[in-house]
Amino acid sequence: MASEEESFAVLVHHRGSIKRKTRSGVKFTNKNPLYIVVNRTTSYDDLVRSVLMKLGLEGAKRIKKFFYRIPGVRTGIPPSSSVPVYEPAAQLVASPSFAVDLNDGVRDEVGSFDVLPNALHGVPPVGVGDGELGDPDEDDVEPETIDDDSGDEVVAAGPALAGGGSSSGTQQYPPYFSSLDLDTMTHEGALGHPVGFGARDAEGNAGLTEFQVGQQFQDKDEALLSVKTYSIRRGVQYKVVESDHRWYVGKCSEFGNGCTWLIRLSLRKRKGIWEVKRYNGPHTCLATSISSDHRSLDHSVISAFIMPMVRADASVSIKVLLNATAAHFGFRPTYRRVWMAKQKAVGLIYGDWDESYSEIPRWVLGVQLTMTGTVAVLRTSPVLVGGQVDESQAYFHRLFWTFPPCIEAFRHCKPLVSIDGTHLYGKYGGTLLIAIAQDGNSNILPVAFALVEGENAESWTFFLSHLRQHVTPHPGLLVISDRHNGIKSALEAPDGGWLPPSAYRAFCIRHVAANFALTFKGKDARRLLVNAAYAKTEVEFDYWFDILRSEDPAMCEWANRIDYSLWTQHRDEGRRFGHMTTNISECVNSILKGVRNLPVASLVKATYGRLAELFVRKGREAEAQMGTGQQFSQHLVKCIEANLNTARCFTVTLYDRDNSEFTVAETTPTGTFSLGTYRVSLASRTCDCGYFQALHFPCQHALACCAYARVSWSSYVHSVYQISSVFNVYRMGFTPPIPEGFWPPYDGPTMIPDPNRRRAREGRPRSTRIRTNMDEADPNRPKRCGLCRQPGHTRRRCPQVVGSSQTGRN
Repeated sequence: MASEEESFAVLVHHRGSIKRKTRSGVKFTNKNPLYIVVNRTTSYDDLVRSVLMKLGLEGAKRIKKFFYRIPGVRTGIPPSSSVPVYEPAAQLVASPSFAVDLNDGVRDEVGSFDVLPNALHGVPPVGVGDGELGDPDEDDVEPETIDDDSGDEVVAAGPALAGGGSSSGTQQYPPYFSSLDLDTMTHEGALGHPVGFGARDAEGNAGLTEFQVGQQFQDKDEALLSVKTYSIRRGVQYKVVESDHRWYVGKCSEFGNGCTWLIRLSLRKRKGIWEVKRYNGPHTCLATSISSDHRSLDHSVISAFIMPMVRADASVSIKVLLNATAAHFGFRPTYRRVWMAKQKAVGLIYGDWDESYSEIPRWVLGVQLTMTGTVAVLRTSPVLVGGQVDESQAYFHRLFWTFPPCIEAFRHCKPLVSIDGTHLYGKYGGTLLIAIAQDGNSNILPVAFALVEGENAESWTFFLSHLRQHVTPHPGLLVISDRHNGIKSALEAPDGGWLPPSAYRAFCIRHVAANFALTFKGKDARRLLVNAAYAKTEVEFDYWFDILRSEDPAMCEWANRIDYSLWTQHRDEGRRFGHMTTNISECVNSILKGVRNLPVASLVKATYGRLAELFVRKGREAEAQMGTGQQFSQHLVKCIEANLNTARCFTVTLYDRDNSEFTVAETTPTGTFSLGTYRVSLASRTCDCGYFQALHFPCQHALACCAYARVSWSSYVHSVYQISSVFNVYRMGFTPPIPEGFWPPYDGPTMIPDPNRRRAREGRPRSTRIRTNMDEADPNRPKRCGLCRQPGHTRRRCPQVVGSSQTGRN
């Protein structure tokens, strides 16, 4: 056994051709091979870096694939006993040889993977390629040319290969895995069963490294999973000879060509288990290539591995799962394959994606039986078969639902509601529409939901009509939304109940700024527009608007086309309570995290459970605060304390004997924009700073007047900030759901998903996010080279690469 200090002298062929042969291995042909010395602890990254440095291409290209050959080792001879260990001065003719395939069509970015192999000795001695090594019926194969002459701009990154078939070494996970439950990652497998060799042998032993005759599996799926995992761990390829409900036979891809690996499993009918009846192993074939993927690493194997992670967090990203899979198995699957694996895992945990739609009618009946007063409105569309309506089935179309605690809670929230939509992830597309309220302690609360086909005038009319009817019938309500034409059409409908003075509309400033950035580039201009929107007085608004006009008068013309009452705070007459956005991201990320990744039946069930937990937690917090004798919410108390700290630096002058009209002079400016002197009216609850009437509690100037007049400031606070009002929001709790077995029967048509909503079966899943300038980098930022980080040139024309390439040619 060689020590770690002993080294290999290897030849690296980087130009020329590879001629593959089935009997005598492969032959590399080129004039000037590279000489590189590696040891047994050299990592894959170190090898890649050494090759690229020798070629003078470090940072300019990446190595797509290694083909390797060990002299003196023929197919069928175990390489562990035939690989000589050489000192650096060893003769080159006896050294292992590598052929390098330099990829000039790189798609991956730097840092697209985080975990790489620990040692070169983990490179498998068997085939780890995209295809089989050779055809038994052919002696020669067309040579595969390896060329590195390309002027394309490429990124320096190596394939995510973790030692192929090595099952040893410590696995390192990416840093962002710390946000997951790491304990769940230690339990590999589906539904509590280990992946790969978790089956038992005839004596009940587990943890096997090779199959044994008599080894048993619970079912065929577990047996196949073990065979595939074995193939991946060993870095070998096998082919299925026979597979049915009773037998499963697999042979090595090189069977009959120096390798005799074979496995035969059969079903034992009496026990209902699968058992290994015949096994020839281990593999004795020799690989001639190293690939970053393995054909046995299909979505079923990946699904079994990522199951615990998906169960812990259904919103875990595909990138996280992909990197975890690459780190665990040593091969990097495609994005699409991991996406399919996640959908399978979600389906196994939360129910089948298609059958989930058929559960919705019973859920409606069950939740209405659980909580009297629950509103659930289900809409379907007909299924046409041969031009005739199929009465036994119906397509799911739309669903609106809300719960009695949410309806009661809104009566004690601020008189405004934010509406927005978020796309669903999974096998079928769609949009989840949400109405969000806010209590007096700045806690957001979803009060109504709808599942629709997308954002359009009809779907928004469906949602807003039921929202107005069942949840928000209050007069003078403010609706905060984006500028979607479907929302505009629904709110402006004459019979919708959303026209002034019954209700008013305001735009989310985040969406307004995003629309502004589509026409005018640069973050500075967008920041000026946002500052103008947040201004609480007309004077402050004019201040920021004048600066914006000096930048470009067209910017002000664009903003003037929108009614000021829709996007500015100083014209909203205090209806916003200081809220300028829809809060949809906060709601989805905190309360409804992960629900967009679930089948529809699990999604609607999750809203009930999440809200029940929210009402318990926030209700207890408010009740505890009431028990300590507090009068107002913690959010208001903090704001008042901050205002009191600055109210001591003012000079107050009284102008009437009723202690209601004052002027307040600031001895020192208290903010970036200051008038110096402010008029305060306690009777009308206004101040020239705009905060008093916008936020509905005393500003720092009003607090100074209250102190001067020796009156309590608490009488000038809106009732929504009282801790009793906050407690009333969560007073009405949810009841435990009735078990599904006791739900009323449903005798209507079977609900099925609309096939038009299914995502594309091939290719990378298309993102449903509507990208705006908020997702783009600042266009004014100077572009820099990806290698030397200097402006003025790109990676392709970097002087370092040009100089290195010329040196290499010389």
